[in-house]
Amino acid sequence: MIRSSSILLLFALLLGSCDSTKNESSWRKEPLTTAKPESQGFSSERLGRIDSLFQKFVDQRAIAGVTALVARKGKIVYFRSTGYNDLENKVPLEKDAIFRIASQTKAITSVAIMMLFEEGRISLNDPISMHLPEFSNPKVITGFNKKDSSFTSQAAKRAVTIHDLLTHTSGYCYPGSGGEAVNAIYAKLSIVNGVPEAVSTLKEEMRKIALAPLAHEPGEKFSYGLSTDILGYLVETVSGQSLEDFFRTKIFEPLEMADTYFQLPVEKHSRLMLLYEDNIKGDGVQKSTGQYIDYPLRKGIYFSGGGGLSSTAMDYAKFLQMLLNEGEYNGTRLLSRKTIEMMRINQIGTLGSGSLFIPNSADKFGLGFEVISQPGKAQILISEGAFGWGGAFGSLYWIDPGEDLIVQFVIQKAGKYSDIRSKFITTVYQAME
Repeated sequence: MIRSSSILLLFALLLGSCDSTKNESSWRKEPLTTAKPESQGFSSERLGRIDSLFQKFVDQRAIAGVTALVARKGKIVYFRSTGYNDLENKVPLEKDAIFRIASQTKAITSVAIMMLFEEGRISLNDPISMHLPEFSNPKVITGFNKKDSSFTSQAAKRAVTIHDLLTHTSGYCYPGSGGEAVNAIYAKLSIVNGVPEAVSTLKEEMRKIALAPLAHEPGEKFSYGLSTDILGYLVETVSGQSLEDFFRTKIFEPLEMADTYFQLPVEKHSRLMLLYEDNIKGDGVQKSTGQYIDYPLRKGIYFSGGGGLSSTAMDYAKFLQMLLNEGEYNGTRLLSRKTIEMMRINQIGTLGSGSLFIPNSADKFGLGFEVISQPGKAQILISEGAFGWGGAFGSLYWIDPGEDLIVQFVIQKAGKYSDIRSKFITTVYQAME
């Protein structure tokens, strides 16, 4: 016979186990908050190595300033800025500085597409011409005349699909990255690499791309580029909203991302980080003089789904936490658990995608993100199955589901980033107990 005291003890143990399980996952329902590193399995002392690393690069004038945010299980264990926004005038970099997130925009556009997918308004295998008729009858380049940039082409073996765009296997690349023929044709059609200097509409820019031949057959090669800008146009067409309005009402407001914009409000102009580049002497950085200095401040109506947004480290961390939480943040669900699962697995088979994380590596790609593969894991401390990407001005982010970890790294520098990003990755993981 089992004594009543034994039954009560067993009940108490079971109840405690249920409470433990509940507490273990409750952080997924809560907003990001700050906690002591030790409470989340980090060493405060070893996290200090991040400060030392960053200060070294600032002292060497390799960068002007850097901001980084690290959170585990919804608790921020590291969030600091080192160095300067204005290096020459010694103006410190603040944590709430707004940075040009460039290609970190692609993840947001990809989430928007998957929201439309969940609503049943699109299927991933839809030819894009089903929704964007100007992309009907795609052609692949077969010949090119250097003298006049004329070219010959043939019909593609199949249509370009939404899946091709999400995985950058469509054949629509960036100007400058598709080989001599494609580069010349893109220049002739005035197709821009990023944000155009002149005011134009998303529709106008995408119709230029529709006139261009594909760099290769759909699905046969990974060609990073303008695919996500086309996806932004698809979001506008299918939803009936501008990309700016869709992002604001469907993503930014629900996630309380109050500092993320295509075009910054006047009252926030002063918070935009200065942009730097290597000086011609090769002994440090100087303020950039390129075309990308002030595009977040311009008034215009072009919304680049591939690279047009600006944000803060904290704002983007909320978006990353939503991805780690399998589609939910602070009680608001944008995507289902199964959809996030699909987005973060290899979608390109045996093709290689290159890597922002691992030099000279052919890693994998999901639906909008690089995915760390087993060979990649052998070269870097990030877990296999982690996913992320970055931006043209040195930013980098990743989500590591195996460690319940999100990380955002920000510099504003055009050109080479030295090895600061790879060393930062190491310093994050070496601080874990």
